[in-house]
Amino acid sequence: MSDQIVQSNPLDPRARPLVEDLIREYDSRYGTLFSEGGARDELFRYPPEAFAAPHGAFVLLIRGAETIGGGAFMRFDGDTAELKRIWTRPDLRRQGLARRIVEVLEDRAAELGYTRLYLTTGFRQPEAQGLYLRLGYRPLYDPQVPPELYGTLPFEKHIGALAGRPGTSPLRQPAESPEAAIRAVAARKAASAALHELAGRVA
Repeated sequence: MSDQIVQSNPLDPRARPLVEDLIREYDSRYGTLFSEGGARDELFRYPPEAFAAPHGAFVLLIRGAETIGGGAFMRFDGDTAELKRIWTRPDLRRQGLARRIVEVLEDRAAELGYTRLYLTTGFRQPEAQGLYLRLGYRPLYDPQVPPELYGTLPFEKHIGALAGRPGTSPLRQPAESPEAAIRAVAARKAASAALHELAGRVA
């Protein structure tokens, strides 16, 4: 049975396994730490059009009639796309599926003219941290600092015309406490969502 990558959107019924399992997994690790509404608030923080061409993409990995993986990116700035929603079905992990999804997203972002990818992953997700490090992403934090002082851990990687170029972005400074880190994360997420909502109204 062959796997197929398909272009989709967060409201596609085929995306429901991705959305619901991400909610389950994020809530099991973080609860309401980042938002009173938990992971459901996070998954629906951005409008679906943020993940649509010409600025974004949302893909699903389909095996037979089942969704077994997926991921997305959206515009971060003029040169940078932000990876989001990277997921593979729990019983099929450690088989290279997440790597394949990320590589497809890298290619699609490069096709849209992006030269840099940015992402954040939670401080309680060492598996994701390992994946991005193996794929050549540069951590924008000090790995020697307790990860809870960042809340979310940022990474970058050049793609497309700048593929292979070392990153030069400054490292994020840790917060004074885990509580301060969570407040900073919430402020960044709110600002990003507001920008995407405004962009959607202008478009």
